[in-house]
Amino acid sequence: MDDNYTIIIADDHPLFRNALFQSIHMAISGANLLEADSLEGLFAVLNKEPDPDLLLLDLKMPGSNGMSGLIQLRSQYPDLPIVVVSASEEASIVSQVKSHGAFGFIPKSSDMKSLITALNQILAGDSYFPEGSIKNSAACDDLATKIAALTPQQYKVLGMLSDGLLNKQIAYDLEVSEATIKAHMTAIFRKLGVKNRTQAVILLQQTES
Repeated sequence: MDDNYTIIIADDHPLFRNALFQSIHMAISGANLLEADSLEGLFAVLNKEPDPDLLLLDLKMPGSNGMSGLIQLRSQYPDLPIVVVSASEEASIVSQVKSHGAFGFIPKSSDMKSLITALNQILAGDSYFPEGSIKNSAACDDLATKIAALTPQQYKVLGMLSDGLLNKQIAYDLEVSEATIKAHMTAIFRKLGVKNRTQAVILLQQTES
């Protein structure tokens, strides 16, 4: 395949990013490849390159909190083809990935030939999922809707809550007042349908692979 595709590789492991680079160059001649090693870095890349042809996303990058990173990306970039590339290959994970709007799933254990086959199929417009249990879950869909309703700043605050930071620590890191953080938390609790930070963190952890 020979085309001027723009592809983003989002993975925090340099060796695996390099392996994907090699696979893409073997599958596609002349591809424009961009990379990010965290969710924050990925959003920065997307701000500069808002219309890429494909995003290859690792579920466990810093800041992504498992499935919730995919949910946020799907909410903010609904037309972006996202393919999850993950070492978590359980059928339940593949099923969640599909239900949360990914266009495909490539196991990290795939050999070079399988990677190239998957990339060619995806760029030809066909989704790619390994054989397994692909079953939509109403509970997953409801959780995805709640997480997607958060603004990027609210999502960041929720992630910091999950890391165990106190309000004043979050306010300091984000360079805002504690009152602003409390307002964010009130909105987060309302959107997630919970009453306190413990329930909010538990809900976020349910999206982790």
